[in-house]
Amino acid sequence: MFGSGGGASGGGGGGGGGGSVYWGRKGHEFKGIVVIFAWISLPDNHLKSYVDLYSSLGWNSLVSHADFLSGFFPEKALSLAYILLNELVKVIRIRPCPITFAAFSGGSKACMYKVFQIIQETCDGHGNLGESRLLRDCVSGHIYDSSPVDFTSDLGAQFALPPAIQKMPGPSKLVSWFAKGITSGLDGLYLTRFESQRVEYWQTLYSSVDFGAPYLILCSENDHLAPYKCIHRFAKRLQDLGGDVKLVKWNVSPHIGHYKHNPIQYRAVVTDFLEKAASVYSRRIQQLREGVGLDSMHDEISELVCNLQKAAVNSNQSLRSVAVGPGDHFFVPTSAEYQSNRESEPSQDGRKETSVYLRPSPSINANSILGQMLFDVCVPKNVEGWDIRFSGSLNGQPIASARRQSLLHGIKLPRRSKL
Repeated sequence: MFGSGGGASGGGGGGGGGGSVYWGRKGHEFKGIVVIFAWISLPDNHLKSYVDLYSSLGWNSLVSHADFLSGFFPEKALSLAYILLNELVKVIRIRPCPITFAAFSGGSKACMYKVFQIIQETCDGHGNLGESRLLRDCVSGHIYDSSPVDFTSDLGAQFALPPAIQKMPGPSKLVSWFAKGITSGLDGLYLTRFESQRVEYWQTLYSSVDFGAPYLILCSENDHLAPYKCIHRFAKRLQDLGGDVKLVKWNVSPHIGHYKHNPIQYRAVVTDFLEKAASVYSRRIQQLREGVGLDSMHDEISELVCNLQKAAVNSNQSLRSVAVGPGDHFFVPTSAEYQSNRESEPSQDGRKETSVYLRPSPSINANSILGQMLFDVCVPKNVEGWDIRFSGSLNGQPIASARRQSLLHGIKLPRRSKL
């Protein structure tokens, strides 16, 4: 399982210092899982409408509801991401299925981008290589609703102030002091390290193209918290990187209010997109299965070739062991030197060799006619140049037999007298 920096997850979810994780719907029969990344800007009663939407389409939903500070402190976002992934892996280890990530407002910064880093193994932590690979294979879609949001101190102050206070008419010293205090505090954070975190955040979102999953981006022209220009630039960049992106824009629709104000069109585009995500997952699994078959065949062929190479080496070594005289030596390169020679290919004169003394055979004299004949037959001129062939014939005879007869041809064997 993935190791978390803090917090613990229970059977139905859990919570750490950065928010809560729970199953919005966890039915036994489902087409896939939508992982919802919500933030303080999305209240629970509003969040339930999206859970119900995905449920009506046959998809379970796992919710990460991050608190306000998780959007500004990566440690809190990372802790929440580990809890969420541990909960998700429990399901897909038993039943792999398509996974779609759905980010709402600041949820992309408060948790989702850390999930991407854990799966891609680009952040510090105690991850599991096999589980990361399983998650990558399951990721089949990305939904951005009023997201991603570019975090700035001004934006933080807007989210921190309740909407009712922001709309209070007339000058209010209390509201002014409160807003300035939040903004100055966030500015202090930005001046130290937040700008580098902001760059890392956007780079991680762009790197999600490597998952090979399509994108659905839902936005509005009058959304001041997630400006259309920023969203359009994000979509264009994903397309330039090779992403499959569909951008849906409304003229008049508030932040995270697209589904409420355009329910029919919103449901239609989400339905089509989830079907596309399921199709992407099916094709990927089919390709993986075909790849496993090819890999298995490749392994069998590699093993066969390896066995043949070992047989050739053993044959060469046995042929080299024939002694030609009581005081003769063979010079056999060691295995390490053979590998280095194969790589560097030095000249024959510069090759290092190991001297191996071979005892003479007591029963065969190399200087006799029989010994000379056996040596000529068994030890060819170029042992290293032999080719191993499965079958073949020469003039209706096996190649080895024909070669042996050709070597014996012309040698006058002593005939024993009848006397």
